Amino acid sequence: MTDLCTLLSEKQYPGRGIAIGRTPDGSAAVVLYFIMGRSENSRNRIFSYTDDGIRTEAYDPALLTDPSLIIYHPVRQLENALIVTNGDQTDTIRDTLAAGGSFEQALRTRTFEPDGPNWTPRISGLVRADGSFELSILKSDGGDARCCVRSFFDYDAPVPGTGRFLSTYCDNGSPLPSFAGEPIAFAVPDDVVSFADAVWAALNEENRVALYACRIDLADWTVSEHVINKHMGG
Repeated sequence: MTDLCTLLSEKQYPGRGIAIGRTPDGSAAVVLYFIMGRSENSRNRIFSYTDDGIRTEAYDPALLTDPSLIIYHPVRQLENALIVTNGDQTDTIRDTLAAGGSFEQALRTRTFEPDGPNWTPRISGLVRADGSFELSILKSDGGDARCCVRSFFDYDAPVPGTGRFLSTYCDNGSPLPSFAGEPIAFAVPDDVVSFADAVWAALNEENRVALYACRIDLADWTVSEHVINKHMGG
């Protein structure tokens, strides 16, 4: 079982990351999402709360040059379901689920981001009412923009105290190397806020931008949220 903080402390630029798991007592689901940035445009962001989750916003609107791939809703809730992604596919998944479709159906209509030569993967997660969850990554086939590889991972009975982690990149590079392999198994502690703070501390200080964490009580779907923004003292 990987220590997520150790893993992240050894990487300069994993990009954006999703971690989903179950508390050790099995009573709650845990979700983390973080963003990093190398350009001024990417770093000029904060997470702000919405009625159904969070959205990214420009910290200084005057410095915003291109909102197309950096302004979106990373987290949105439906009744007894939570969606977390690294782009506007959050809305695609929400709308598809609301219409009776599935997580997979929604993402088969999407592809990786149009930002060659990186072709940034789209990573997505869905937590269901019983705490089971899905993760997905949509990425180019070895950097070939003509083919999108869509991978789905469904965890129907998460083991208490464990989770899975997925990021857009393996680490820094030129072009940036896409995440490879299955989502990484990691240990989930009981205190979600302390865990979020530790993950934030493990991220590269120069490149980290914002982090969201939540604990979902599976008995009544009570969601407790925690946000850290670098521009606001994080």
